[in-house]
Amino acid sequence: MESSSRLSSKSNLWKAIGPGILVACAAVGGSHLVWSTRAGAEFGWSLLWLILLANFLKFPFFLYGQRYAAATGESLLAGYKRQNIAFVWIFLGINLLTGTINIAAVSMLAGALLSGYGIDASIPHLTVATMAICALLLLLGHYKLLDGLAKIIITILAIGTVAAVIVAVPNQAETIADFTPGNPYTWASFAFLISLLGWMPAPVDLSAWSSLWMFSRKELTGHTASVKESSIDFYIGYLAAVILAVLFLMLGKLVMFGSGESFSASGIGFAQQLVNLYTATIGDWSHLLILTAAFITMFSTSLTCIDGYPRALAACCTLIKKDTESHFKQLHQFWLVITVIVASVVVLYFVENLLQLLSFAAIISFMTSPILAYINYRVMCGENVPATYRPGLFLKTISWMGILFFIIMTLGYLYVKLIHTTA
Repeated sequence: MESSSRLSSKSNLWKAIGPGILVACAAVGGSHLVWSTRAGAEFGWSLLWLILLANFLKFPFFLYGQRYAAATGESLLAGYKRQNIAFVWIFLGINLLTGTINIAAVSMLAGALLSGYGIDASIPHLTVATMAICALLLLLGHYKLLDGLAKIIITILAIGTVAAVIVAVPNQAETIADFTPGNPYTWASFAFLISLLGWMPAPVDLSAWSSLWMFSRKELTGHTASVKESSIDFYIGYLAAVILAVLFLMLGKLVMFGSGESFSASGIGFAQQLVNLYTATIGDWSHLLILTAAFITMFSTSLTCIDGYPRALAACCTLIKKDTESHFKQLHQFWLVITVIVASVVVLYFVENLLQLLSFAAIISFMTSPILAYINYRVMCGENVPATYRPGLFLKTISWMGILFFIIMTLGYLYVKLIHTTA
């Protein structure tokens, strides 16, 4: 009887695992491949503490997304409405602002990597093709496809990155004679720090996605995840994201720091350098393998974002307008098509510099963090949440530390852009 109970418990846990992995998959593509690697390549170990701090301070707000859904049986966005319908409108506005930009940014990196195969097409056109394929896959395969791909991709990427770091340790880049390490703690570097924090490990609005994905996972498996099961799923995904962030920083530091090289602003140049970080340590024979792994990673991030933002927008619509809940699937598909079209217009007509787009997307994501973090905290402290699952002293302390940190850093960035640069 006890053995049967254990088997059932393991089976239910497996059925619950998915949304947390999807958040990790969305995180790794943008923040890790781009910002962690650049942090190591440009500043060595200097920003390791900041990466760990960002993951630590954002941890409660991502946890609340899944914990709230498991504890109350409703999505985090439904909790927004319980507190104040204005919160749903705020989230909707932020997602309309950040959604298409973030989708365009991560998809453009996927398009840049795709160009590495020698395809005779421009990066903007490859980017639009990538987004169109993602949209088609989601419209046909829905959540089941997304869930299955994420688990495979995050596993492959983790193994490949660990292997690359192990090989890189005894084969570090030679430091050039007149090398002077960069100083990240200057006003000139502040925009880079905000970009790093904005997508580390992911924008705070992704916390709403995991609560929505939990219902899709339930529909797929027929199992309603308990608070304990959803917490395990969250910790697995979040811990994977933290470890991979550190590994990517290590890779950038070991292979590029002190070599005299810096990342190119062009899409093709940046993508080539990213792949060369691996091939320089593993060997030229691995170029095609690494290029494929990097592209699949960014493709999965695009896929996740193209599902997540429209899903959140559709949920907002059903909460704002009564009697539309039964049309959620149609609304999701509508927003999916619209966001891909708008993101395509952004890529085709308004973007020339890949790193500029990635920086802008990450900065906007960070500047909205204090607002969404506060709303998430307030929702988790709501009277409808069982007292057992509301934040205790530890989570309350980290939450307020995080909110204050996000506010101070945002004010610092505004000071740099509006006052310091004109002084």
